[in-house]
Amino acid sequence: MNTSIKRNIPTTNFLFIPFIMAGFPDEETTVDLAVLLQNLGASVIELGVPYSDPLADGPIIQGVASKALKNGMTLTRAMNLVSLMRKKGVHVPIILFTYYNPVLKLGEESFFALMKQNDIDGLLVPDLPFEESIMLRNKCREEGLTYISLVAPTSEARIEMIASVADGFLYCVSSLGVTGVRQELHESINPFLLSVKKHTNIPVAVGFGISNASQVTDLIPVCDGVIVGSALLEKLSELESTLQNDETKADALEEFKAFVQSIIFPISS
Repeated sequence: MNTSIKRNIPTTNFLFIPFIMAGFPDEETTVDLAVLLQNLGASVIELGVPYSDPLADGPIIQGVASKALKNGMTLTRAMNLVSLMRKKGVHVPIILFTYYNPVLKLGEESFFALMKQNDIDGLLVPDLPFEESIMLRNKCREEGLTYISLVAPTSEARIEMIASVADGFLYCVSSLGVTGVRQELHESINPFLLSVKKHTNIPVAVGFGISNASQVTDLIPVCDGVIVGSALLEKLSELESTLQNDETKADALEEFKAFVQSIIFPISS
């Protein structure tokens, strides 16, 4: 099993993995957010590529993706943003979160050349079932990149199959369905996570619905990290106009910072 990633994912600390959308509320702010999230202790940053038919995403992510697309964001421009993040001092691993059709349209050869050119560490493709991801996973390994696997509540045998080839960290979906803010996680989450951890020695992180400190506190004993997306994007949507105004942007970033800290304080306390 290849567990390498160009920038090592910490294995001793509980992971905070935020998800942001490329081009929302604009390109410059996307870079600013990556810097801010790293400063808040992000272990890895997931950079979403907006897509017009995001099957795994709930209304919050769909809404910001639509705005990013209207702003002209594309797969290529999203990858180019990572170079700007690196120039601003972002050194944590960055995982590109994209649906497969934009990759297919661009062409895999061009796609992987741009991944390496822009210093991107890994890839997550939510609409490729495990069986259909093997060629892309192998290509990532050939290119020295990390393909992140998703595993949802399923049979023990399937969990073992997915976990046995997972790289970087294993993205556990907290419940079946689309992304979105949830006040409570399903009661089956703990047995599911303990089952996953039996079959892998890489970090196990949980996403889909993580939105408050109470959930993070409950998850710390049973996994190795949390992925927070919809909650962050919902807050950014509230701050959209102030983030795009030079006179109010600094205050808006401070408000967003406080919001993130309110969710993740159990990790740092």
